[in-house]
Amino acid sequence: MRYTFAIGDIHGCIDPLNRMIDLIEAYASDGAVVFLGDYVDRGPDSKSVLDRIIAGPSGQWSWICLKGNHEDMMVAAYADSDDRDLWIGNGGLETEISYDGRVSSQHLQWAADRPLMHVDRYRIFVHAGVVPEFPLERQTKRDLLWLRFPPGASGDYWGKHLIHGHTPSLSNPVTTGNRTNIDSACVFGGKLSCAVFDDELAGGPIDFIEVKA
Repeated sequence: MRYTFAIGDIHGCIDPLNRMIDLIEAYASDGAVVFLGDYVDRGPDSKSVLDRIIAGPSGQWSWICLKGNHEDMMVAAYADSDDRDLWIGNGGLETEISYDGRVSSQHLQWAADRPLMHVDRYRIFVHAGVVPEFPLERQTKRDLLWLRFPPGASGDYWGKHLIHGHTPSLSNPVTTGNRTNIDSACVFGGKLSCAVFDDELAGGPIDFIEVKA
């Protein structure tokens, strides 16, 4: 049996991230881990989070690291001073403090290069969401990074299950129809959540792994 693990918004919370990686590696000997973005901002140590994720996995694991809206804001802030206030007001100040000043050029380039979506046989992984009324290839960057679903909303999602973060709640992770939200508000005192999927089974998670903030 092969698994895919999806990890929600981290936001600079390095200790929960390290504990989550340990739990995933205890759960299975290999597999894929999809990080849904928002590694930086608001939390205490965004630099250490990016250091850890960029260092990559051990053994036979594969890691797929998507872009979140906070990485997008961070990259934009360094590319255009007009975008700096938006980022600083959304947790960018805490990120720069973790770097003792400016974010490194290596980390900025890594963040800029992240994909917006990962699709496998049965599932769609994205930071914020998709608009089912438009084909998957016509989704906008803004929707993929910023969309918020109304409570209880679900859709068909082209016959696949949708996994996202971005909208935090202490009651997450929650599966609603064909959609699972795994942003469990770790940086707000909640928990870091991971959804576990059997690669041979269609549908939602078969399990969740949770680490308290």
